[in-house]
Amino acid sequence: MATAELHHGQYYRLPWTLPDNGISWLEPTSLCNLQCDGCYRKVEGCPHKSWEQVMGELDVFQDQRKSDCISVAGGEPLLYPQIVELIAEIKRRGFKPIINSNGEPLTPGLLQKLKEAGVYGFTFHVDSRQNRTGRWSNCGELELNELRLQYARMVADADGIACSFNSTVYANNLHEVPSMVRWAQEHIDIVNTMVFICFRHVVPNMPFDWYAGGEKVDWNDVWYHSDEDRVVTIESRDLVRTLRETEPEFEPAAYLNGTADPSSFKWLLTMRIGNKGRIWGYPGGKLAEAMTAWYHFRNDKYMSYMSPSELRMGRTAMALLWPLDRRLRKATGNWLKACLRNPANLFRKAHLQTLMFIQPVDFMADGEQSMCDGCPDITVHDGKLVWSCRLEEQKTHGAWLRTVPRRGPAD
Repeated sequence: MATAELHHGQYYRLPWTLPDNGISWLEPTSLCNLQCDGCYRKVEGCPHKSWEQVMGELDVFQDQRKSDCISVAGGEPLLYPQIVELIAEIKRRGFKPIINSNGEPLTPGLLQKLKEAGVYGFTFHVDSRQNRTGRWSNCGELELNELRLQYARMVADADGIACSFNSTVYANNLHEVPSMVRWAQEHIDIVNTMVFICFRHVVPNMPFDWYAGGEKVDWNDVWYHSDEDRVVTIESRDLVRTLRETEPEFEPAAYLNGTADPSSFKWLLTMRIGNKGRIWGYPGGKLAEAMTAWYHFRNDKYMSYMSPSELRMGRTAMALLWPLDRRLRKATGNWLKACLRNPANLFRKAHLQTLMFIQPVDFMADGEQSMCDGCPDITVHDGKLVWSCRLEEQKTHGAWLRTVPRRGPAD
């Protein structure tokens, strides 16, 4: 698979670290109403954590990690019996509460209660491999845009709540990403962020043995595994290449690298500015750096989500911040030319919208596992900060699983 030519030196390296990060990840429940392909969470026993346990995890975040927001995930967090009270408590502690949901349990009534409790935003996980039933059974990504729009309009009707979507990218839906990005532009006034997560799993053709400490682990006991060989090597570069086939001007702004590969793009952030009819341009790393540094200076934490009202200030950003960033100047020039051709553009809002590509664990030839350096999806287990995407390893084996290259025939 041909990949886009990107060099990490062209972009701003987001300064997120383990103790100082824009996001922290809270899982009050492992219970879920869907069975998503590739899910990394196991449901055992009582799926809901006690209120005291959840409060203890929030205490760990406050003690060990500066964060702008708390992503409340799971499982399906809207199934947690005390979700409204939890959102209010997160808000009381000074975090932005973000709910990561598949959307099915959300009703206008529950949304209103969550708004009153202080919810800042929603990230809806919607993709074609979630085993949804009824109207949305066996739908492709483009058909699911109708469902995404239902959720976006529900959030927009509640007013003042950020709305994002994420989807897992597989070999068979990679080609649909450009159409999903175009759909996001068509609804740029109510869709603030689109996140695309490259599929990862442990598959039979991997040339590794697995160990917990000094004990070999049977391959079937690795929770995140598939019995069939699947493509698990899609990268952020592949997403950029695919998008540039239809949007040649597409250009990222900032990134997180891998722990074992500094040139990889584990989180790749793109900002764009425009309206439903036209994208004026893609602001660059200097704007991302200026916004990040200023927010941290003012709030002593790194920014995560922006509010819908802030994201509607595209014209203000171009008017005031164009000297900071070469690519923002280009976007401003495109907008001014359009205003000269049609002065009505002066009175139309210009929106900021972000796209994020996430490239989870990569397995290096020597067996080292390259994780997201400065990962925002850190959660708490036994009072310690751990990667949420590999939590089952700690719960089941009490250690991170190591991959060791096989030196002989497979067992």
